[in-house]
Amino acid sequence: MEKTMNDQCDETCGGSEDAAEVKGKMIADDTAGGLAELFKALGDPTRVKIIYALLQKELCVHDLSVVLEMGQSAISHQLRYLRNLRIVKRRKAGKTVYYSLDDGHIEQIFVQTLQHLKHE
Repeated sequence: MEKTMNDQCDETCGGSEDAAEVKGKMIADDTAGGLAELFKALGDPTRVKIIYALLQKELCVHDLSVVLEMGQSAISHQLRYLRNLRIVKRRKAGKTVYYSLDDGHIEQIFVQTLQHLKHE
């Protein structure tokens, strides 16, 4: 017979002081929303591939369309979404716009997540 764990406290559980301590340090609703939006952005395989490509090198929309084998308009749409979340930034050189990761934090999040997936 297989035992299952109950995800509820025993009827006699009165809780602990830990709950009050954690509640006092709880993340604000707007911060939680922003964090959820970041993870939502990472929930799309195309955006993940764009971020991975930009982790390697700054690229223009044409380069990204070649790398991802997608149309430039689809790439531009995803880049706009990522730019609005401050995941990527752009730099204009003449008529060409180059994209890169917005800052080192994005790279750290991405690399840590990849390492987590490879961890056994």
